[in-house]
Amino acid sequence: MTGLAVLIPVALGLGLLGLVAFFWALKRGQFEDLDGAAARILIDEEDEVE
Repeated sequence: MTGLAVLIPVALGLGLLGLVAFFWALKRGQFEDLDGAAARILIDEEDEVE
């Protein structure tokens, strides 16, 4: 029973930390251009080697 008294607050704390990290990334614009990243991998850019 004492194990649950430790594990439940730890699990809630980690969940809260993940939620804060998600909102931080959302505020910084990490999820704004999802289609651009998907299309960028298909663009064939050849480096000019001389």
